Amino acid sequence: MKRVRVLIVDDSLFMRAAIKKILAAEPRIEVVGEARDGAEAVTRAATLRPDVITMDFNMPNLDGPGAVRRILATAPIPVVMLSAHTTDGARETFEALNAGAVDFLAKPSGEVSADFSRIKGKLLEKVLAAAEARPRALAPLPARTAKVRMDSINSTWPPTGPRVVVVAISTGGPAALGRFLPALPADTKFALLIVQHMPEGFTARLAERLDALSAIQVREAKDGDRPRQGRALIAPGDRHLEIDSAGFIRLSDGPEVHGCRPAADVTMASAARAFGRRSVGLVMTGMGKDGTEGLAAIKAAGGTTFAQDQTSSVIFGMPKVAIEAGVVDEVAALDDLAPLLVERL
Repeated sequence: MKRVRVLIVDDSLFMRAAIKKILAAEPRIEVVGEARDGAEAVTRAATLRPDVITMDFNMPNLDGPGAVRRILATAPIPVVMLSAHTTDGARETFEALNAGAVDFLAKPSGEVSADFSRIKGKLLEKVLAAAEARPRALAPLPARTAKVRMDSINSTWPPTGPRVVVVAISTGGPAALGRFLPALPADTKFALLIVQHMPEGFTARLAERLDALSAIQVREAKDGDRPRQGRALIAPGDRHLEIDSAGFIRLSDGPEVHGCRPAADVTMASAARAFGRRSVGLVMTGMGKDGTEGLAAIKAAGGTTFAQDQTSSVIFGMPKVAIEAGVVDEVAALDDLAPLLVERL
């Protein structure tokens, strides 16, 4: 059995030791080296050619995003960032993801007292999944027009109201959304609900970043919101998002689905019940199978379903499962998804 060869990059000896202890105990993983900063990471990546790199953001000499850019310029090695679970950590995380890192994990706070047992499962999962990823740096598209005044948008409830597109997205999602949402025109006639697998505290920062880039309005969803055309609402980290029978968004702390909260299957199923044939499902890049059952519910309700193709996906897990299940109407490349939705809807 071929093991996944990993390079660990962190300026803290304690952090490197803690990460190595977790990874080295997994039979499917081999730790082939360590680096103390971004500059050393670039050199060691070139000589060791690991399958995956785990990397801290704040390091001397060369920070995480800078190291990711230099590494990807010479070899497509997937990088998983280890981020501080703070507001600044969220900003830094998106910088690294934009540079081409495939995923991230919020590491335990503190150092000597940090409890790494809490992230052991997620760390192993992300490293093993990253070994199958196609890393790429995606420059966000610039917004094409000014935003529409929200009071000018039709918010009539179905069946005469707008269609609602529920997006399921995970690994590679922030960079992909930075291409997808800015490509939608300001007068977009459908509403969007986005379920990005991400921890609490990171989705608000993601929404702010995407709103600044997009002609449509983008923000984190709140309990009691309603879907509106020309607006994208992002499910908050660690909260399921559902649509009730009156058309209002309800956030909940229900059990994880597929190990995720929020889970797109939950949102899609509720959208199918609330909107029927006006519900639309889109599964984009990510590992796992979240979204497949939701697309099936939307199709059963008479709605339309789409998926991102393999070539443009960082990880072709979620779209692949949905396509193989026969619940996808159309498949398209990342940069073709926005024009396709505008045309079809």
